[in-house]
Amino acid sequence: MTSIDEQLAHSRPCIYLLRLDELSPAQRETARPAARTGGLPSLPDDADWADGKEPLVLTVDCAALPHNVLDIELPTDGHLLFFSEIEYEPESSAVLHVPAGAQTTERPPTYDLNGETAHAKVYEPQTLYPVVGLTLQSDWSYAPASRAFLDDGDDNEEVLDQFEETVLELAAGGAEHGVCVQLGGFLPPLRHGPRRR
Repeated sequence: MTSIDEQLAHSRPCIYLLRLDELSPAQRETARPAARTGGLPSLPDDADWADGKEPLVLTVDCAALPHNVLDIELPTDGHLLFFSEIEYEPESSAVLHVPAGAQTTERPPTYDLNGETAHAKVYEPQTLYPVVGLTLQSDWSYAPASRAFLDDGDDNEEVLDQFEETVLELAAGGAEHGVCVQLGGFLPPLRHGPRRR
């Protein structure tokens, strides 16, 4: 098996959700919004904000995502709402699927807590756009062919790192980003994924 075959054997597809300014010029021409960070949740009339009133961190329009890309199942329509504090690891989190066509109402940030008015945290809303990408398993460079390549020369570690970076950037079509939302794929270390130049 070649090093390229090993690279692909240790890879999984993903979808990055990025701000418009993080897309390549070509991607901006056909960009279609698919998600939003923060803001207030629009919930079905029979649903309530999660018990802990965790803030809404992300709303994903499932119908606007590229289909037949991921190796995990996501709903094909409706919205996924992610509630959590932005910290690692959060104490609690919740995900709610709101089916397409469901009657929803935007919920206010205030609520009653033991007779007092409390305020839920609301993160700044930002529109996000989907970009198909690729993630690598963190131990792919320990595969036999990769190890043999690394052992064959002093500068080969830098060559292999550049190869990895190039493959990931090409897979994302030139999109550049640092911190982003990623659906599917491996949960990589920070150095994995397209990088800002």
